[in-house]
Amino acid sequence: MTNLTIRPVKASDRAAWADLWTAYLDYYETSVADEVYDISFARLLSGEDNEFQGLIAELDGVPVGLTHFLYHRHMWTAANTCYLQDLYVAPETRGTGAGRALIEAVHAQAAADEITTVYWMTQDFNETARKLYDRVATLTPFIKYNKPIG
Repeated sequence: MTNLTIRPVKASDRAAWADLWTAYLDYYETSVADEVYDISFARLLSGEDNEFQGLIAELDGVPVGLTHFLYHRHMWTAANTCYLQDLYVAPETRGTGAGRALIEAVHAQAAADEITTVYWMTQDFNETARKLYDRVATLTPFIKYNKPIG
C-alpha cells in the first residue's frame, strides 16, 4: 500500500516542483521562461496575503503532483474566493487518489481561511481530469474569453 501525503510546497521542493510544473505545461503544449519559474516559486514561498500558495502530493515520499491556488476578492460576496489555477498529477500515478486529495486539501485550507468557494477551469479535451472534476464539483455554464494586451 502506498502512503499519500499532501503538504505545502517548501524551498527544498524546487527541483521536483519544476519537473512537475514543466510536465503540466507540456501537457498544455506551452512553456514559460526560466525567470517565470523563479518568480512563481518565490511567490509560492512568500507567505504574503493574496499571493499564490502551493501544495505537493507525495506517494511514499516522492513528489507526484502539485496544485497552485490563490485567494481573491469577489464582487458578489463579502468573503474572498479561491481560484485553483494549476492541478497536475504525474501520469504514472493517476488513479491513486492524488488529484482528488489535492483538490480536497485546497478546499479544506480555503474553508479554514473562511473562503466560501473554490473554482477552477480546464480545457474541454482534458477528459481524464474532467471525470474527477465531475465527481467532486459542479460544472458551471461559464465560458472563458481572453484578450491579450499588446
